[in-house]
Amino acid sequence: MSEALFCVENLRVSYPYGRVAGEASWAVDDVSLTLQPGERLGLVGESGCGKSTLGRAAMRLLPASTRIEGQVRFAGQSVFDLTPAQLRRFRGEAVALIFQDPMTRLDPLMTIGDHCVETLLSHQPQLSRRQAKDKAIETLAAVKIPASRWTQYPHEFSGGMRQRVAIALALMLDPKMIVADEPTTSLDVTVSAEICRELTRLCNERDLALLLISHDLAMVGEYCDRIAVMYAGKVVETGKVQDVLQNPQHPYTQSLLKAALHIQAVGDQGEGERDRGGDRLADVIPTAEPPLLRVHELQQHYTLEANFIERLFAGQNQTIRAVDGVSFDLYPGEILGLVGESGCGKSTLSRTILQLIRPTGGKVEFLGQNLMQLPAESLRQRRRQMQMVFQDPHACLNPMMTVGQSIADPLFIHQLATPVEAKEQVRQMLKRVGLSPEEFYHRYPSELSGGQQQRVAIARALITRPQLLICDEPVSMLDASVQTQVLELMLELKQEFELTYLFITHDLWVARFFCDRIAVMNSGQIVEIGPTRKIFTNPQHPYTQTLLQAAPLLARTS
Repeated sequence: MSEALFCVENLRVSYPYGRVAGEASWAVDDVSLTLQPGERLGLVGESGCGKSTLGRAAMRLLPASTRIEGQVRFAGQSVFDLTPAQLRRFRGEAVALIFQDPMTRLDPLMTIGDHCVETLLSHQPQLSRRQAKDKAIETLAAVKIPASRWTQYPHEFSGGMRQRVAIALALMLDPKMIVADEPTTSLDVTVSAEICRELTRLCNERDLALLLISHDLAMVGEYCDRIAVMYAGKVVETGKVQDVLQNPQHPYTQSLLKAALHIQAVGDQGEGERDRGGDRLADVIPTAEPPLLRVHELQQHYTLEANFIERLFAGQNQTIRAVDGVSFDLYPGEILGLVGESGCGKSTLSRTILQLIRPTGGKVEFLGQNLMQLPAESLRQRRRQMQMVFQDPHACLNPMMTVGQSIADPLFIHQLATPVEAKEQVRQMLKRVGLSPEEFYHRYPSELSGGQQQRVAIARALITRPQLLICDEPVSMLDASVQTQVLELMLELKQEFELTYLFITHDLWVARFFCDRIAVMNSGQIVEIGPTRKIFTNPQHPYTQTLLQAAPLLARTS
């Protein structure tokens, strides 16, 4: 066997806030891994177990105050001994990192085109701007970003579209290895499959090594050669994918696999659909009770202003129909799942329903009131009863506020509790979402993993006890075991507080596990809507059929 391309030897990492009484609390504890050229290694584990810390340590991206022991070698050279000039070339040309949160990779003041050209020219100054643009457009096309969006800014893209841009930037310099930290978390199953197939093809053709950090066991099982399972900072099990998934040895690996199979469980007679004591809604939604939410012919159109040359040839501006005539009813106590590819308009639809962005046309009724006609103060009061869990928890948590302050903030905004009452409610809610109040109440968002941030965001949305909760990918950043815990928690809260959910997700198996009905969205329109069982057993629209065929399933990998 040839010398390992990438080698981690007895790596230990401790953050300053993890030290108690001078003793180090290791986020990564004595981890050793190797990766050969062209090999694909999947690193899986629960949020907060140290996966992302390991990836960032390998790239020397951790704060200077972080304590690091052990060694990381790339092509036989110590990464920790690289000079600043060598480190700059190392990042991007030798090893590229795809971040979990694409907004941390993109400058909000730069267009997508500027990002691409700057990346290429900073490492390959011999290229002309024309050559750099041609190569960038070709790479963006590989991840389905059209050239027409070259002049747009990151905030004009959906979360999934931003992630595609981040993946393109990582591929642009033809690195020898990619560290992909949850690279498809924000992507739908079809684009996720395309990206993973593309990464697999590059690994095979160019001997490109891939360290895929993920909580998705099915994806790792389908696209990786080996798997390493991480728990509490340690690698507890490694081996070939088939060996580990078919015969897991460590109790944590066994529990992780069991949780994933629980969500993905399928059977001829509806096995695997959640059992809520017989209260699942009937295949025909009752119409005797008026809907809690009624959306009728809702539209959200955006106009891209053309420059002089484009106007000269095209003659007009381009219109993006993000939401194009969407209609549906959501009944009290129901869980309606909204699925579709990234960029299809799911998140735009949710923000338009809440009037966070004013619609171009159509109507939104909540509790019989047309939200589009309410004055600002009345709409603000209504929003107390309509809360949202956003796709990107980092974007909805104030970095200057502690976890306790962030969760309590809605209580003070709506004058629902005194400071003493708010603190007690926050502590209780932290426990409900699986976070220790003693450990997390006074911490800041930057000190949390992506999964922990999402749990805080869920707690913040639930603290006002809303009637309607709009969830935009609320569990997409969590591993299978925590996904199950959070989903079961949301079901418990639904029963206790009589909640109704509009549940946006690209994970079809989570939608199948959690939702009463499913609406499939494509290109700004709902192309199919119906009871969950019928959507999965007898999909009518070709796009729905394509989604189901692309969804990774553990049964296929074992």
